[in-house]
Amino acid sequence: MSAPADSTQRFSSRVADYVRYRPGYPTALLDWLHGQIGVPAATPVADIGAGTGISTLMFLDAGHPVVAVEPNAAMRQAAERWLAHDHPQLGFAAGTAEATTLDDASVGLISVAQAFHWFNTEAVRPEWRRILRPGGMALVYWNSRLLDVSPFLSAYEQLLQDYGTDYNAVAERYQDDATMRAWFGDGLRGMVQLPNTQHLDFDGLRGRLLSSSYAPQAGHPRHAPMLEALRALFDAHAVDGRVAFEYRTRAFIGTLD
Repeated sequence: MSAPADSTQRFSSRVADYVRYRPGYPTALLDWLHGQIGVPAATPVADIGAGTGISTLMFLDAGHPVVAVEPNAAMRQAAERWLAHDHPQLGFAAGTAEATTLDDASVGLISVAQAFHWFNTEAVRPEWRRILRPGGMALVYWNSRLLDVSPFLSAYEQLLQDYGTDYNAVAERYQDDATMRAWFGDGLRGMVQLPNTQHLDFDGLRGRLLSSSYAPQAGHPRHAPMLEALRALFDAHAVDGRVAFEYRTRAFIGTLD
């Protein structure tokens, strides 16, 4: 799948909301990676499409040396401000998924989180093979928002349909299990689905929505009506001042032979 030409810049104006309100990933993901899959915690990681560093921090906290590869300067700089001071084992590269700028055979694991659906998923394969050490693997994972497991999430999905700019086009880019199995082919070594939940007050819900590239921003004719609808949605479904954003974290790992 090819990426839109401007995909690296879609989040430039949304960095603050992205840092504060995007969900992380469940600790069970690295438990699975280190345990069942057997990847050592000292394995050097290239976190490609690292964004503001949400996935990067997960690997740093687990003991991995990490180079965060992110072409969007605003997002990369946000990750540096957040993480660089306390993590000397962290480096940064201003590369893309298809041209990382990393050395040959320099990492043992490629981590690709939420950004995978923006990549040209065929063009990345030779580049990732180049930077992986022999026997190295790629881990692709993302949070899939559950659409209809609660009245709140069903109503939120309708809000995105009503007010999003290119919501359906973005949503259709996410890969399903069959597509990922085909992409890894015989190299697939494991796959897992894990529960993940965010509990958000209204400011958190607002920020979570505005961190999405398809949410109209201030000045767009749908921006104010969307936020009014969001307020009504929150008031109708909040329990003790919060709503539950429920996800399924989907992960696939394998070699790229």
